[in-house]
Amino acid sequence: MADNDLLPLLRERLLGTYSPLLADVTASLTFTAGGLATWTVDIENGRASARRGSPAHPSTTVRAPLDALVAVVSGERSGVQAFLDGELTVRGNLALALQLDGLFDRRSGEDARTYTRSVRAGGIDTFYLEAGPVDAPPIVLVHGLSATNASMLPLIPALSQRYRVLAPDLPGHGGSEARPAAHAAKYLGDWLLAFVHETCDQPPVLVGNSLGGRTALEAALISPYDVRGLVLLCPAVAFRKLRQLVPFVRLVPDEIAALPVRIPRRMAMRGLRGLFADPSRLPDAWHEAAIDEFVRVLSIRANRLAIFSALRNVYLDEPFGESGFWDRLPTLKPPALFLWGERDVLVPAGFSRWVAEALPRGRSEVLPDCGHVPQFEHPETTAQLTLDFIAGLPVAERPEVSGGR
Repeated sequence: MADNDLLPLLRERLLGTYSPLLADVTASLTFTAGGLATWTVDIENGRASARRGSPAHPSTTVRAPLDALVAVVSGERSGVQAFLDGELTVRGNLALALQLDGLFDRRSGEDARTYTRSVRAGGIDTFYLEAGPVDAPPIVLVHGLSATNASMLPLIPALSQRYRVLAPDLPGHGGSEARPAAHAAKYLGDWLLAFVHETCDQPPVLVGNSLGGRTALEAALISPYDVRGLVLLCPAVAFRKLRQLVPFVRLVPDEIAALPVRIPRRMAMRGLRGLFADPSRLPDAWHEAAIDEFVRVLSIRANRLAIFSALRNVYLDEPFGESGFWDRLPTLKPPALFLWGERDVLVPAGFSRWVAEALPRGRSEVLPDCGHVPQFEHPETTAQLTLDFIAGLPVAERPEVSGGR
């Protein structure tokens, strides 16, 4: 490769490459090495080509020192790992950056691989990340409301050393298709079970954060023999109190989200930082990348409808009665580990008391000095607790006829 020129390597690596994930995509991803040089990958209908320079408004911009860019494009280093290590920053369409990174085959060992894939699950085109040995027991990571599978990235390196790790985007989030439907727990639980059936040859451990935790719980309640175990990171359990607005919220249709609403970036950033006990634990570049993706996803009408529907149904989730969450929770069969954030402002750690009462055989731990996203604030602790929990699970096999289907 000529000094300070990434173009020959980009062309070599992209030559003849076609990605079904990008079949309907027209976009541009710009690489910049400290502002000294820029190169652009143009994507059109699944095929990518490279050139020098940058368009006025690239879909995604990746910044890193030249040697880091060379390592990622050559396949010697995972772009995901470079991002987590702070060597590389992403602005704009984060899902596009993940999809492109998945095109570069790795050359540095199985444990370095993070692939991007797509599968049709429950009638929904679902984008997901995959890492780890393909024949290892599976773990499925499920992110929270208005986030993407990128919010589970901190767990992937540790978990994928021993397990096959899959991290899908929820319907209407990130790179997954948005469909017109009421995104209640049952709908999302059925989608997750469909994803598991399409991608896993044995029952996986489900690891869910926030809405992802509620989705994982619902999947296990619907079809317990399809789930080996549960690790629930600040799961969005049903409100027991503060339900005065339920009659009003029932009257508000999901379609109200079709209206073009612009959330000021400063307000969105304030909300994001409020999820953490100490926002400074995360690099500013991670906050910026998350807000870019949040703004991008919400700019799409179908995604807004899906996300608003999910938010609305979190509040409407019935707490008691035949279909009520708290009356169903004692019937949960798969072993479960609940991790709560001591300083979580969305799902207070006090819920651990109610979970312990409803599910005495479950295990709950409150993480000190932690907000709503423990996999980011305390990734090593969260990963180790997860690994220790899984190590204690019995080996599970899916019966010929699933118990809850």
